[in-house]
Amino acid sequence: MKKLISIIFFLMIFDVAFACTVVSFTSKDHYFGRNLDLERSYGEMVVIAPREYVFKFRHQKELSSHYAMIGMAAVVNDYPLFFDATNEKGLSMAGLNFPKNAYFPEMKKGKDNITPFEFIPWILSQCASVSQARELLEKINLLNENFSSQLPLQPLHWMISDRNESIVVESLRDGLKIYDNPVGVMTNNPTFDIQLFNLNNYRSVSPSSHPVTFADGLELDEYSRGMGGIGLPGDLSSSSRFVRATFTKLNSVCSGDEASSVSQFFHILGSVEQQRGCCRLGEEYEITIYSSCVNTDKGIYYYRTYDNSRITAVDMHKENLQSSQLLTFPLKAQQDILMQN
Repeated sequence: MKKLISIIFFLMIFDVAFACTVVSFTSKDHYFGRNLDLERSYGEMVVIAPREYVFKFRHQKELSSHYAMIGMAAVVNDYPLFFDATNEKGLSMAGLNFPKNAYFPEMKKGKDNITPFEFIPWILSQCASVSQARELLEKINLLNENFSSQLPLQPLHWMISDRNESIVVESLRDGLKIYDNPVGVMTNNPTFDIQLFNLNNYRSVSPSSHPVTFADGLELDEYSRGMGGIGLPGDLSSSSRFVRATFTKLNSVCSGDEASSVSQFFHILGSVEQQRGCCRLGEEYEITIYSSCVNTDKGIYYYRTYDNSRITAVDMHKENLQSSQLLTFPLKAQQDILMQN
């Protein structure tokens, strides 16, 4: 009961503009993951929904046979409320807070009426690629319907990715918007088209130094490394995190082996993580509750938490994916320090 109350409170405060960042990244394999930024943890855990777990939907037929998936979720009444997930075919999806912009209409005839809390299972159960997801999106209506009277609907938007492309899905008052996402990054507000346009304001930022353009004939000293990045935002707002995460991701260099790729992915997320004390919310502070990275080709879900910087992994293919029961893995949240002497 105490855990359920915590989850209820967690979902009720989703309408506060807390921060999140999601990234799609390819080296040799494809990786997908996110930061969940909030002021406290609420019982989230790594969850595997195997192929025969029955997904029940409010207004669609249940799916008793589907693609298996792994992700981070809160489980309420044996139903996984996924924050992010990847299926066995390598398709990934994450929902991020989108207050004041998200709008979910009532039932529509001739549409697949899906509630936002069902959206990730609906797509990942049936689609192996972004192109297949686009086909389902043509018929979908994201319905204004609560999980329960205790768990109200939350304002979200979503990024869907495979190794070839990413899209952003936003349900607005003027309809469902599907944006191509050429940078493979998403944060929160404003709408994605504005976020993408905002990158134009940083067109001169570079990982390399560049010549003086301030004025002809004026000698200015390059007194430090990294001056090509002057102007790159460093604050914690969603628009600034979008710019910084995009710059970091698109300029990232790493070898293609698993250890290097996973390490680099967490460094990309680390460029926009939140430290306790920098974003005050009354008597509390927003922090990066967890960071995740899933190798979508291998089905391995990596994560670390605010208080445990050691990377922990869950391999979905080491479990019985023909099962009908959810498999849950509580987070290793206490700091795990290796003493070398």
